[in-house]
Amino acid sequence: MANGNREFQRTKSMQLCEDEGSAPLIWNPVLNKGTSWTRTERVTKKIIGLLPPAVETLDLQAARVMHQLREQEKPINKYRILNELAASNQTLFYKVLMDNLVELLPIVYTPTVGEGCMKYGRLYRSPLGMYFSAFEDRGHFREMLDNWPSDHVEIIVVTDGGRILGLGDLGTNGMGISVGKVSLYVAGAGFNSDYAMPVCLDCGTNRKEMLDDPFYLGAKRERLQGKEHLEVVREFCMAVKDKWPNCLVQFEDFQTDKAFAILDDLRDELLCFNDDIQGTGAVVLSGFINGMKVQKTELKDARVVFFGAGSSACGVAGMIATLLQVEGKLTKEEAYKAIYLVDSKGLITNTRGDTLADHKVPFARTDGTPDMKSLEDIVNFAKPHALFGLSGSGPAFTENIIKALCDHCERPLVFPLSNPTSKAEITAENAIHWSKGQCIFAAGSPFPPVEYNGRTIVPGQANNVFIFPGVGFGAVQVKAKSVTDEMLVTSAKALASTVPKEDLDQGRIYPEIKDLRRICAKVAAEVGATAIRQGVAQLEKKPLSMGAHMVTRMWTPGNE
Repeated sequence: MANGNREFQRTKSMQLCEDEGSAPLIWNPVLNKGTSWTRTERVTKKIIGLLPPAVETLDLQAARVMHQLREQEKPINKYRILNELAASNQTLFYKVLMDNLVELLPIVYTPTVGEGCMKYGRLYRSPLGMYFSAFEDRGHFREMLDNWPSDHVEIIVVTDGGRILGLGDLGTNGMGISVGKVSLYVAGAGFNSDYAMPVCLDCGTNRKEMLDDPFYLGAKRERLQGKEHLEVVREFCMAVKDKWPNCLVQFEDFQTDKAFAILDDLRDELLCFNDDIQGTGAVVLSGFINGMKVQKTELKDARVVFFGAGSSACGVAGMIATLLQVEGKLTKEEAYKAIYLVDSKGLITNTRGDTLADHKVPFARTDGTPDMKSLEDIVNFAKPHALFGLSGSGPAFTENIIKALCDHCERPLVFPLSNPTSKAEITAENAIHWSKGQCIFAAGSPFPPVEYNGRTIVPGQANNVFIFPGVGFGAVQVKAKSVTDEMLVTSAKALASTVPKEDLDQGRIYPEIKDLRRICAKVAAEVGATAIRQGVAQLEKKPLSMGAHMVTRMWTPGNE
């Protein structure tokens, strides 16, 4: 089968299904064409009579699906329909998703995917990915990969369900997040759907409601910790590297301490990255770059307060510190001094008396800043140009806090980045009204337009989907050995550059989701070029045009 100008053979079992035809052909989600099979194909494939008589185009089939979706009032019912479609006809699923991305992104991913994960065991119809049990399958991960129906895999999203969005430990219900992310790698960047695999590692769960749920799909065992957990992840990753050496493994929604440990342990051994740490860092960095342009704030003068100090917050903070050093010409000490990190106990300092987690230590203030617990006090002290929320704790940015921000900065950045929407630190409506329309707002999940003083303000969305598909596609298409920090900073700059000056003048710092395919192609091209420049790419010959190299390899459903 073809993907761009590349050819790969199907697995023997898949090829046999295609050659033999009959009922298994239309039960196979990879091979199924729905009602698009022509009369001749139906005869030769021995499926005549197994389908309605009408022969329909892919466009007409997609229109039927959208009609079905729009009849549903509840987003979770739309989510269920799309999952059932993905399990029966991948080509049609991706046709529908790609042609209606603005409408369906909130269904296949945040915020609806949060509810989907909470109810995953009860909604379950088909697996949609691979499960690896830390309790029953250890030592067999590599041979299990041979059971996957594709002989060629380029992108894997893997989770252990340990910290799904802001919802906590969901165990194997976390498969919903891997499925959702994979669909965006395909729809956004153009990975061939045959070459994408969602994975859930069943490492147990400590959530009582999961353990008590008769429909929970994982082992009802306590969650593995420490070295034992890391060994499970390592076995899986080494199995992938052995079978598919050029495959990218993206880690998703591992608990904070495990996320950093896994990344530190494996990032130099195989092509991998963590979207919560690095992808979030890049997408927020992009908004920060454009936000400082709108404010006309010099990077060397910027100050940032983070409410939340988990993996995502520290990932973002680290990338901003790097930017301040490289572009703002600050020393490392000066760059870190510009960042104020706040956790559940207050401002992180080296004097507050508790033992800090390793990932927080670099951000502990050592300059004599007083210990403070109140976010309002911290904002008044720091006088920041940006306030980022990554706490997962829900509403926390009060009217007094927003007014304090505006007292010190004419157009402050207000980014409630926690997902899903219910966990956001502030709504768009409150941020805009309390700031008298002056704040530059972007959230992790979508918010509806806000009417203020006779104008309609469309809230920005700092959605990782602007980053991770392009980073992954760019890295894979140049056969990168690793995803470097430079590649991620490049992705942020590439994303920032897609926002035209007239949008920046209006306070819009992110592009529109409708342009995702074009944005992913640009991010992929810049990431690929950086990988080649750094010497981590393994292409035999450098492409004459990196942009063309990426675009010609992007898969479109129906063009097989």
